[in-house]
Parts: sequence; structure tokens; C-alpha cells
Amino acid sequence: MLNSLKSIVKRIQDSKREAQILILLSFLITFAIVRTVTHLQKFGILPNQNGVLHIHHLVPGILLLLISGYVGLSFWASDRIRHFMAILFGIGAALTIDEFALWLYLRDVYWERQGRDSIDAMIYVIIIFSIIFVISEVHDHKWIKRIFKK
Repeated sequence: MLNSLKSIVKRIQDSKREAQILILLSFLITFAIVRTVTHLQKFGILPNQNGVLHIHHLVPGILLLLISGYVGLSFWASDRIRHFMAILFGIGAALTIDEFALWLYLRDVYWERQGRDSIDAMIYVIIIFSIIFVISEVHDHKWIKRIFKK
């Protein structure tokens, strides 16, 4: 199993698609963590923000999107910076899209029926990220070379 995992990592590195995979993985992991934390807060297992000011998680998400987009584009030639910014971008995107219903209704509907729109938006983004990854892989024509490889 370890060898197959190493093989997958090697294939990703060779394809030059690491940033795309990092965005998708960090997006999925962050989404799972955020939903888990918010459910634990809802059930009173974890503390929630109290007081007059409630900072929704889309706020740090937007900041991460701005920072990672700017730095990632500014230092695109550095693999290390680009990959780190890809992770931050995926995290920021997940934090932001998880509050999509707040954008749409301009009020906190996270636990109401309209909050389902955030889940739908998450699914759409995952599909879009995945389709773009597949299209970029096909665009390189590597799959054609594999088919006709002798």
C-alpha cells in the first residue's frame, strides 16, 4: 500500500498538477473540519463565539483567498510558495463557500433550510475543481500517449 501511495504521489509530481491537487485536498479537508466543528458547536460540545460581534468563517476565508491569490500569482515560479499558496487558497475557498447561503440571503441561515444552499455550493465547487483538473490532464494529451504507447 505504501508503494502504491508513493507511486500516486510520483505521478502527481510528474504531471505538474500538484497545486491543483493541493487545492482540492485542502478544500475537502477544510470543509470536513469546518462542518464537524460547527456541528460540535451546535450540540454544545465545543464553545461558540459569544457576544455582540460574531465573525463568520467566511471572513478569514476571504482574507486567505486575497493573500494566497496575490502571493501565488506574484511568486508563481517558486514551486514551494505556489504549493503553499494552493493549500491556503483551498482552505480559504472552503471557509468562504461554506457560508454561501450567508452571501445569498444576507443573513445567517446556516442552520435553517436555506443553509442547504451552502452544501450545494460546496458540491458544485468540488465538481468544478475536479472537472478543471481532468480537463487540464486531458489537455496535455498524456492520455493519448499512454493509449498509443508501444
